[in-house]
Parts: sequence; structure tokens; C-alpha cells
Amino acid sequence: MDWKKYFDTENEKPLDRLVEGYSNTAIFRSIAFIGDSLSSGEFETVDENGQKGYHDLYEYSWGQYIARKNGLKAYNFSRGGMTAKEYMESFAEDNDMWNPEKKCQAYVIALGVNDVLNRGMEIGGVGDIDPTDYHNNKPTFIGYYAQIISRYKEISPDAKFFFVTFPCTNITNHQVPSIEVRGALYALANHFDNSYVIDLYEYGPKYDDKFKEKFYLHTHMNPSGYIFTAAMIDSYIDYIIRHNPDDFRQVGFIGTDIDY
Repeated sequence: MDWKKYFDTENEKPLDRLVEGYSNTAIFRSIAFIGDSLSSGEFETVDENGQKGYHDLYEYSWGQYIARKNGLKAYNFSRGGMTAKEYMESFAEDNDMWNPEKKCQAYVIALGVNDVLNRGMEIGGVGDIDPTDYHNNKPTFIGYYAQIISRYKEISPDAKFFFVTFPCTNITNHQVPSIEVRGALYALANHFDNSYVIDLYEYGPKYDDKFKEKFYLHTHMNPSGYIFTAAMIDSYIDYIIRHNPDDFRQVGFIGTDIDY
């Protein structure tokens, strides 16, 4: 066996291959998944009168699929309809998500659909971040998003952060804000240390009608859709780690009292 092929990644792009078995995501023994319905394994129902119901079934979330596959501990810090603003202003506090006993080695943040696409919140940028006190960030999507990052950095200073972009869809009026959010997340990853972008807009599949026929249940995903999303997120994190081995060499010490 030529082990060097494992790191022979010069021409590899994210999601060129979906990892089978253990991935490098398993180097993290604890991960928190911060997000909305798509991070919560939400299933949508429609009754005989056309009334919709929304049900968060966390064991079906892509984060829990990743956790079971890789034998790690995962927290669903998520709920259907979640926004970065609500997360920061009430949800996390009300649900004990700032508890230091729940500190993690990595945090995957997948927010923005409800903030930007559904409610039209101003996206903003890194200029909205107060470098001396994150409580003073401007009330934009990125301002609140950065508050979440800063708060978890207080709890787990050396943790790794992964920011998930929106996927590319066939919904015309989503294209421009999706691209703008993508750019803002890359700017955040440059602003904060230990931060990376999971760019589903550029490297994931297009969520068009044929994709939705296979993976959707009404306007949310079906069980296979969440498994497929788990495969993408897991493989993308694996890709990031293999391409940046020096960044992840000492992950095992994160959250411990060992001086490294």
C-alpha cells in the first residue's frame, strides 16, 4: 500500500468522493450541530385539509447520522424555524446550550435560510462585528452569527468551526442572497481562527426538481435526504482535514486540561 495516496489531494475537489466507513470527522469526539429544520431531521406532514405540520425528529438529523457512523457524541443545538437572532437572544440560553459541560471539539453551523431567505434580514458582513465586545455587533445576520461563534469560543477556545453555505437550488429569487451569504461566510472564516467553510453551493449537487423527487418530503427532506446530507457534510469535513493536516494534528487535546 502506498499510504501517500491518502494525502495525494492536489487535484481533488470537495465531494469528489463520499467517504465510506470511518471518516476523519471521527477525530472529533464531540460535535454540536447548530441550525434550523434541516439540521433537526424535520419531517413535514400535510393533512386532508392541506394543513401542514412540522416535526423535529432529531435521530433522523444528518448530525446524528454522522455521530452514529463515526462513534462520536453529537448535540442537536437546533430547531425548525431557527434564526441566528433567536438563537442568540433566547433559544440557546433557554435550552442550556451555553452549558460548559456541553462544550465540544467542533461546531457545525447551518443557519440563514430563515433569517435571510424567509424573513429578509440584512445579511451584513464582518464589518458588523465589534472586535472588543461581540455583544455590540450590529443586528444583521452576520452580526448575530458572529455572536454565536464568539460565545462558543469562550466556552471551547480551541474548537474548530465549520460554516455551511446554502445549496444551489432552482428557486430563482434565492440565487443572489445565497451567493451573498456564501461570500459572507468565507469572510467570517477568514476573520475567525480555526474556521472553515462547507461550500455546498459550489461543490454540492443542485437541489432541482429531480433531486427533490428522490430526497424531499414536501418542502423538507425525507429520511434518505438526511442520510445523503450526512454523507456530504461528513465527507466535506474529512476533505478539509486531509487538506489541512497541520491544523488538526492536536485535536485530541481540545477540551482537556492538557497544556499543548
